[in-house]
Amino acid sequence: MNIILPSPSPSLSSTSNPFPLTHAPSLHFLCSIPYPSPTSIPTRPFRVRATASQTNTSDHLHLPTTTSNLNNDQVLLALLRQRKTEEAWIKYTQSSHLPNPTCLSRLVSQLSYQNTSLSLTRAQSIVTRLRHERQLHRLDANSLGLLAVAAAKSGHTLYATSVVKSMLRSGYLPHVKAWSAVVSRLAASADDGPTESIRLFDSVVRRVRKFSDPAIVADSKPDTAAYNAVLNACANLGNTKRFLQLFNEMNDFGAKPDVLTYNVMIKLCARADRRDLLVFVLERILEMRIPLCMTTLHSLVAAYVGFGDLETAEDMIQAMREGRRDLCKILRELNWEDLSDNEGDDDDVFEKLLPNSVNPSSEPSLLPKAYAPNSRIYTTLMKGYMNFGRVSDTVRMLEAMRLQDNSASYPDHVTYTTVVSALVKAGSMDRARQVLAEMTRIGVPANRITYNILLKGYCQQLQIDKAKELLREMADDAEIEPDVVSYNTLIDGCILIDDSAGALTFFNEMRAKGIAPTKISYTTLMKAFALSGQPKLANKVFDEMVRDPRVKVDLVAWNMLVEGYCRMGLIEEAKKIVQRMKENGFYPNVATYGSLANGISLARKPGEALLLWKEIKERCVVKKSNMNSNSDSPPPLKPDEGLLDTLADICVRAAFFKKALEIIACMEENGIPPNKTKYKTIYVEMHSRMFTSKHASQARQDRRIERKRAAEAFKFWLGLPNSYYGSEWRLEPIDGDDIFG
Repeated sequence: MNIILPSPSPSLSSTSNPFPLTHAPSLHFLCSIPYPSPTSIPTRPFRVRATASQTNTSDHLHLPTTTSNLNNDQVLLALLRQRKTEEAWIKYTQSSHLPNPTCLSRLVSQLSYQNTSLSLTRAQSIVTRLRHERQLHRLDANSLGLLAVAAAKSGHTLYATSVVKSMLRSGYLPHVKAWSAVVSRLAASADDGPTESIRLFDSVVRRVRKFSDPAIVADSKPDTAAYNAVLNACANLGNTKRFLQLFNEMNDFGAKPDVLTYNVMIKLCARADRRDLLVFVLERILEMRIPLCMTTLHSLVAAYVGFGDLETAEDMIQAMREGRRDLCKILRELNWEDLSDNEGDDDDVFEKLLPNSVNPSSEPSLLPKAYAPNSRIYTTLMKGYMNFGRVSDTVRMLEAMRLQDNSASYPDHVTYTTVVSALVKAGSMDRARQVLAEMTRIGVPANRITYNILLKGYCQQLQIDKAKELLREMADDAEIEPDVVSYNTLIDGCILIDDSAGALTFFNEMRAKGIAPTKISYTTLMKAFALSGQPKLANKVFDEMVRDPRVKVDLVAWNMLVEGYCRMGLIEEAKKIVQRMKENGFYPNVATYGSLANGISLARKPGEALLLWKEIKERCVVKKSNMNSNSDSPPPLKPDEGLLDTLADICVRAAFFKKALEIIACMEENGIPPNKTKYKTIYVEMHSRMFTSKHASQARQDRRIERKRAAEAFKFWLGLPNSYYGSEWRLEPIDGDDIFG
């Protein structure tokens, strides 16, 4: 089978440094970047360490200026001033020489501001060319900042991050609106995005603090929006102490908490499992006289739904429907038990964040006015019904929203999509399609998310043909182009019907349409080949994933590669993969060891099980004593039932009874009940004649002593007759002979 996996465009590279320091200009400038606007152009730079003129003379050192070059630059600059970006781009591509810094910076700025996939690719191609020709110093901070914003908005978060980091290393300090946009995107990203968000924020703030003159860094210092972005990262991580530290630092830069800051604090309370504090966040907003918004009330409903407390969410919405302003009082009464027992490990943090929670006022604050629930709040409650499988309540809520007098409460495409999701989750695909048809009839257009949910429903029900038809309908009739989620869903659907060829077809179709694969795309395709017994193809996909700078290889991808070889019993190849994992800084987890154990069982190499158990035993969590783990040592491991049961099964079958007892002891320590019945059956069927030979030499019998002791101990654990009881274990004689002799 031929796999078509073209290499990604180098212009989208995010892992390589696009701004090498070895050829940075001798003059370093601190440059501000204005908020992107149709008329934004590079502003006057501030000199930081420059003593010469601000005019960059490096152009004359590298490329001699000719009359022809000057004329070309003048034409290009005139086009850029008239904002004829397309014509300017064509002029740039037709010229063999590099334009001057002003033209290059303006062109990159205007391309970035267009904020389209094509314009971003063009801007990145300019950066790539300058990097190859070691002329990146021709771009000013404004153009680079706009490029970072455009990349972040387009989902190229890694590239945007690399741009900001390289600007810092090259002596530039971007405008706060540029670097905070990247921080915000990272905070909402998966994997280690929130952690990287905090690191990037800290890097910029450290640079800002180095300048004693506040006027120099006035446009780069963090504002409230920047702090809200990094606080959101802390909330996503549940890092309460870092949240408090950053919250307290806001005043250093004159940033005042706003309503969004406290909305993020609601999320932090939810992550920290502090439902009792939600009402105090609302009260704090009112006490600080911060203008309240519907997003705050929506965040509260979402938090209660997230806790599974649908009753409080319902009562809160009902109070809003009745126009009541004493919402704080209602929430206190509904959560009285939580308020009376609110001790937690992070009490000191929340006491400082919410001082009003220490000594609550006797009379809770009133809302400044009545707030009627909108469609977003109703839809959030519907999602709670959906999560609990209450399909009828979800549909009934939709009907109730249709009858509302307030137009803000009418169901929108998100509401209908939630109903579609509930029906798909319940397996009612026909009813889900009826809702889709109704959306078209009443003029509420379905979006890509709606179709992706339906695609997933068909794939889960193994109706791949209907999924393909829906994909065609989505593109042709609804004129909605499928995205990477659409194709990932279809690839996963092909796996469910064991169609690796179909999975590869969808993957290549996605690439042909210019849709960049995600980490899920690669690992899902790897899964298709692993499950179909084609580990080499899975390895080929993995290699493509490694070369793609837009994705970051994680432990899931490594494990899928290990799984592919283990399913074929190719233990040596799997062990080599595990060794590569470790060399790349990834430690095997329970899934990795589980695959190896299954592969060892399939390959019938019990000796490998002993080596595997030794490694697992060294990493098992030690509960009897607190041990200071070395930072260079692998993290502790908590094995699961599947892993330990497989290893125990191998050891019992191979008569490694001492190791089997060690594994069983580990199972009991971790609260996993061993399957004693299964092990007893294996012992009786395979080892009932063990140590019964009358003709073994004395030397051989002596060598068996230790193994026999282990066997007797194992029989004792099984509850079979053994030497510990002083009795003889016998089965029915075979052919009149006593099998124990």
